[in-house]
Amino acid sequence: MLSRFVYSPFAALMLLSCSNPTVQTSSTPRSDSSPVETAAPNTKYQPAFAGQTRIRGVHTATPWEGKVLTRELQRPWGLTALPDGRLLITEKGGTLRIVHNSTGALSAPIGGLPHVEDAGQGGLLDVALDPDFAQNRTLYFTFSERVSGGNLTSVGKGQLSANEQQVENARVIFRALPAYDGTLHYGGRIAVSRDGYLFLSTGERSDLATRPQAQVLTSALGKILRITREGQPAPGNPFAGRNDALPELWSFGHRNVQGLALHPETGALWNSEMGPRGGDEINRIEAGKNYGWPVITYGIEYSGSMVGAGITQQTGMEQPVYYWDPVLSPSGMTFYSGTGLAEWKNNLFICGLSSQHIARIVIENGRVTGEERLLEAEGHRFRSITEGKDGALYAITDGTPGLLYRIAKR
Repeated sequence: MLSRFVYSPFAALMLLSCSNPTVQTSSTPRSDSSPVETAAPNTKYQPAFAGQTRIRGVHTATPWEGKVLTRELQRPWGLTALPDGRLLITEKGGTLRIVHNSTGALSAPIGGLPHVEDAGQGGLLDVALDPDFAQNRTLYFTFSERVSGGNLTSVGKGQLSANEQQVENARVIFRALPAYDGTLHYGGRIAVSRDGYLFLSTGERSDLATRPQAQVLTSALGKILRITREGQPAPGNPFAGRNDALPELWSFGHRNVQGLALHPETGALWNSEMGPRGGDEINRIEAGKNYGWPVITYGIEYSGSMVGAGITQQTGMEQPVYYWDPVLSPSGMTFYSGTGLAEWKNNLFICGLSSQHIARIVIENGRVTGEERLLEAEGHRFRSITEGKDGALYAITDGTPGLLYRIAKR
């Protein structure tokens, strides 16, 4: 039987499942607008502007529910909605699954993908549909791939078979060079822009040896890239025609971007980015801009020492729109464009891993004005989230078993 989390401002949580019910009460009074983060920060850094961190808390007034559709996923990482409303989900070991968005019925594993480097943070990562998927059944996927000299983040392409049992004609269309023999910071999020090009995020592979490449324009590490559906540099990229930069580059100076989302009204690209101890970020991504890592950050090393010179600002480097300290550990994210909960319109929803909640972020005129924690009492590492064809939000949790939640107005 499906289990549900339900929020109501009048009755806290109601029991909607007679089998292993989940009950959560509000952690703060509905009138409290204090920041949702109460733990001490890791650093003494000061924000560059008011509201850059620890913004006021907000509270959803409309009753809503979070319902578990399935508990049988195996290390899910990415998800997207199919044209008929079902969810297509990646599993890190190298398979896809389809889940019915109302019954939770789970397909058999879908194979046919290239071999993935399933180790550490690597494996099969994100998935996105071609704009013409209903006609050509083409999908794109990201994964860690073993190549000469190590491994790297790759983008693949193929067609979902008519019987939905295989990905046919699967092939790699882009590799984020250089390769490195490590298991961390692949990035790997993919988003399809309004004009039909692919945005790809990469990590700088974490280690001190590779970290500086986030600032190197001839490296694809620590970047957001913009490519065509055949894996070529997209026209209009900011570094096109330069000998000292990759033509695929869109922005640079990133640490480990696991969240990309396009604003439903403006089409602007936003990211969520993992910092070290502190310094997780939301950025509004603009072409050609430098987002600072590892030169500037609001975090510190895991050892407690400073990152580089221990500075948070430098001329020519962008400030995050918002940052967390302690960390959210942000992964997948999406904007809400549905009409079911009017107060969520154009809000950003970000999955938190170590923080074990989904962050609802209110954005007005490019600045964060409110933050709320959803499903915090569930105790799960949330990996990715998307908006379904029915206007509900769907989120997956990390690990095995992996859960799929449906979040919608009650």
